Amino acid sequence: MAPRIAIIGAGAGGLMSAIALKRKLGFENFIIYEKTADVGGTWNVNRYPGCSSDVGVHFYSFSTDLKTDWSSSHAFQPEVQTYWRQLAEKNALLPKIQFNCLVLSAEWDGTRQLYEIITEDTITKAEGAQRQRSSFLQLVYLRSRNFLTFLGYQRLKATSFTRKMGRYRFADKPNTNHITSTQMVPIVCEVPGVQVTQFCRTPNWLLPPVRVYFSSLKRWAFKYIPFYMRAYRNALYLRTEFMYFMVFGNSWFNKVAEKKVRKYILDNAPSKYHDKLIPKYTLGCKRVIFDTDYLASLHKPNMTLNWDGIKSITEGGILTKTGTEIPFDVIITTTGFAAHDFPFPVRGRHSTTIMDYYNSQNGPKAYLGTCIPGFPNYFLLSGPNTATGHTSVIFTEELQIDYIIQLIKPILKGQSSSFEVTHEATDAYNEKIHARLARSVFTQCASWYRVGGVGKVASIFPGPGMLYWWWLRRPNWQHYIATNRDGSVSKTRSRPSAAQSMATGAVITATIVGLGAWYTSGWEFEASSFRAHLTYHLPALLEFKCV
Repeated sequence: MAPRIAIIGAGAGGLMSAIALKRKLGFENFIIYEKTADVGGTWNVNRYPGCSSDVGVHFYSFSTDLKTDWSSSHAFQPEVQTYWRQLAEKNALLPKIQFNCLVLSAEWDGTRQLYEIITEDTITKAEGAQRQRSSFLQLVYLRSRNFLTFLGYQRLKATSFTRKMGRYRFADKPNTNHITSTQMVPIVCEVPGVQVTQFCRTPNWLLPPVRVYFSSLKRWAFKYIPFYMRAYRNALYLRTEFMYFMVFGNSWFNKVAEKKVRKYILDNAPSKYHDKLIPKYTLGCKRVIFDTDYLASLHKPNMTLNWDGIKSITEGGILTKTGTEIPFDVIITTTGFAAHDFPFPVRGRHSTTIMDYYNSQNGPKAYLGTCIPGFPNYFLLSGPNTATGHTSVIFTEELQIDYIIQLIKPILKGQSSSFEVTHEATDAYNEKIHARLARSVFTQCASWYRVGGVGKVASIFPGPGMLYWWWLRRPNWQHYIATNRDGSVSKTRSRPSAAQSMATGAVITATIVGLGAWYTSGWEFEASSFRAHLTYHLPALLEFKCV
């Protein structure tokens, strides 16, 4: 049986994976399962007013297919969705996508060395499940939605809030002034005749706005001046790395940044909210947010923040914990996603599911956020500990895709039938990253980065983007077990030579030191602080081996 690849999800990661298979391997025997009716993933599903990228869009796009005519530095949902749709059309991917197809389960068959996938048509459910077989399975790690658990929430009736005007209420998750609310509130406040109340629990650090609109001259330069757009994209990457060093990588720099952000909030928010809008936790512990006119909207007479807490949903509105019932015509819930639940059962070599493995490890766990022991030929994008609070998820997913391409090459060439990462390598890698996380800002508060809000940090990668690239630049084959075509099992190939790794390490070290000098130019800081920062990050870069 010829190898076949199943890609679950036609979001950005799924589309980039398919394009990489075609361009880098000339491989087209794949299928993409997409549960909705269009491509784009989160950019197809999330269509709320104000929805936009909080990463520079030239860096939040596929590195091989840059777009010259973005309208602004941080594009809104319709433009981002159109970009991914056009990319799918350009690369003839639409015939490869099975739309309205929900994956219900997948199970590894060790004898035939393939996964059996059960799917369901989301429109004609009466047709029942269809069984598909695939030699590989790649999951773009979609997350299940969170739902409110307030008493009486079942009374809510689904409606399109954009069509019903009146009194609005936002029901937020524990991390309240989060990105969805801060993007949506300024837009909804502009609707004539609307009174808006936002119920809040915990404030967020709001950084100064970064969006700029491109002039026709700027777009012309992107299109016609050689290397200009590529240089601009690279500058965005360096800026995100700078943000990591300032917010997450060093406690001294973090305090300086936090002081500046606090001043920005106090200078721009109404004085009556000053005591409520300054977080009690360290900058970077929760997701940092760029202001999109949210603070300005709090000055509007039709906008109110309520910190009383919600007791229940009533027939006519909301009953607060102080006993006050407030009437509302529309309730908008911005509750985000359940980041640590696996969306469907996948059974591996030992008949246990990925969720079983996660539960046994006190939360999600994977090798490089990409492979899970016991699940041969199963690869994740945006898996455990791959998210960052500073850089582009498109960048990190591209790194994972390049890594996965290297893993599947021997299988497509007929040298092996499957690869499975070892438990030892997975445990060693996770010990390394969680030792770093234990010293990081991410353990200093409750957040969605952690299991149950206060448990294991299972979402965030504890380092700059350059470190993740370094660790994924090529596989350490000694960390994998290969099943050969004849059914025999063997350890895989040797690691790269020490000379190669040392040479690369020297270049990376020089780059980090140079960037550090550039980033800190113009700042007054203690030399001991910068030395501590280098001591924290360089050991991982200087290891003369792949993790």
